[in-house]
Amino acid sequence: MFRFEKLIILLANRFNWIAAGAIVAMMLLTSADVVLRLFRHPVPGTYEMVGFLGAVVISFSLAYTSVERGHIAVEFLFQKLPKKVKFFINAINDFLCLFLFGLLTWQTMLMAFNLKQSGEVSMTLQLPIYPFVFGISIGCGLLSITLLKDFLKSVIKVVAE
Repeated sequence: MFRFEKLIILLANRFNWIAAGAIVAMMLLTSADVVLRLFRHPVPGTYEMVGFLGAVVISFSLAYTSVERGHIAVEFLFQKLPKKVKFFINAINDFLCLFLFGLLTWQTMLMAFNLKQSGEVSMTLQLPIYPFVFGISIGCGLLSITLLKDFLKSVIKVVAE
């Protein structure tokens, strides 16, 4: 389990760096578009690219946020519960999230295949849309694997407690 966990953390970290690069690209592209608009030469397709890069940022940072426990949680009530109940609630929560993001991974993968098959492209730049949808699927898949790890750890804690 330890090597599996280290691999997940490594992958989540690498994906997070890709997300950080996409944020920088969004910032540079938007800044260039704003400056060039002053000279009446905006960057064509900025809106599309910022949208695509936003999808990369969100989906590729999900697993890292989960690994770092960076999500907002309501804990004021949770802290007063016995340890076994906390672990049990964590296990249920991890399982439900795993189910949800597993379903999301599967459906976005199907959508990406359909978009590839239909040849759908963006309006201005004529870029294929399916690679970005595959990216969303991969990001959700990595989060699903992270949630599976968390679920297994929670179940082990419930049984051990």
